[in-house]
Amino acid sequence: MLSPQTIAIVKATAPVLEQNGELLTRHFYERMFRHNPEVAPFFNRANQTSGSQQKALAAAICAYAANIDNLEVLGGAVELIAQKHASLQIKAEHYPIVGANLLASIREVLGSAATDEIVNAWAEAYQFLADILIGRESQIYRGHREVPNGWEGFKSFFVTRKEQESEQITSFYLETVDGSNVPDFKPGQYITLRLPSPCGHTTMRNYSLSDKPGQSWYRISVKREAARAGSTPDGFVSSYLHDQVRVGDRLEVGPPCGEFFLDVTEKHARPLVLLSAGVGITPVMSMLLSALEVTPDRKIFFLHGCLNSRHHAFRQKLNGLAKDHSHLVVHHRYDDPTEMDRLRMHRDHTSEGRIDAALIESLVPGRDADYYFCGPKPFMIDIYHQLLAWGIPASQARFEFFGPRQELERPRAGSAVCPV
Repeated sequence: MLSPQTIAIVKATAPVLEQNGELLTRHFYERMFRHNPEVAPFFNRANQTSGSQQKALAAAICAYAANIDNLEVLGGAVELIAQKHASLQIKAEHYPIVGANLLASIREVLGSAATDEIVNAWAEAYQFLADILIGRESQIYRGHREVPNGWEGFKSFFVTRKEQESEQITSFYLETVDGSNVPDFKPGQYITLRLPSPCGHTTMRNYSLSDKPGQSWYRISVKREAARAGSTPDGFVSSYLHDQVRVGDRLEVGPPCGEFFLDVTEKHARPLVLLSAGVGITPVMSMLLSALEVTPDRKIFFLHGCLNSRHHAFRQKLNGLAKDHSHLVVHHRYDDPTEMDRLRMHRDHTSEGRIDAALIESLVPGRDADYYFCGPKPFMIDIYHQLLAWGIPASQARFEFFGPRQELERPRAGSAVCPV
């Protein structure tokens, strides 16, 4: 346990860290990549270039400092980090590298304000958190090894099918090179691809599994991202998959990870509401397929928003499922429908606009349901705040948000939106 003196010092430094958080984390990453370039492949260079990784780390440090005397409230954040670390194969030996560079950055950025007492307190606090994460991550790694057909690290898979789902999204079906079955996963989880990068090393990306467990393959559905400035931009990896990867090619795949999933063993009388926008459809599609198979009598609402049918992945599949399952309600929302979209809206579970409170209320009786949602940040922020306004308990509102939690909790002006 942390000493009372350390807790008091860390809490007292929280305002200073909040004021200098992004300056500190920018300095930290620059310093670490300069002194320990061997850890660079673990980090998303596109997020480094955009500054989102620095913001996320700054927010995490501030949250840790503010809640160091009540760490139970950070349990969800710890699990998210541990799952992410396990997906990238971050191990115990990497923590001293991070710790040394973080403490050195505190001294170098804060200068004389970073007294020995403060640095020593943060060293103790860092090691305490590192031990928690290392312990949880070792459990995750052990689970990967011990599950039937499981593995640790990266394993070779063949691309056995490649199917275009929309103008931007393509599905890749992956099967093991050694012919073994793929382990089960929890619907909503992701796998990691390790690919060559133009920087001369490898780069890793997480992609949600878009099919249900129990198949002989893993399926990921990847959106082609626009290229951005900087090394290994998001656009490089998605373009590489879309343009260069062919059926028969091999990819290095890490085991399924992630804390955002539908537990199909839970029994609830409440309806299940699955909300998505853009490529956020991928994890909730896996949830839908699993729920239809495992809980055939539960009322399910599937609402998806995108620009129009050209950008709509799995549209025909979803409409077919709605016909085959009387307890499933499917509705599509197009922000910029084509003329053909408008002609067939009345018979195709589709309306014009963006997913908002009025649409959800028109379909979900009484609002009381279990909500799972994923999509672009504006969509996520608005859905999150709408559920808060309705008084939906946190246990009934589950999501995957890419960015600092503070961005999600900051309200936006205007109504809910769901652009691609």
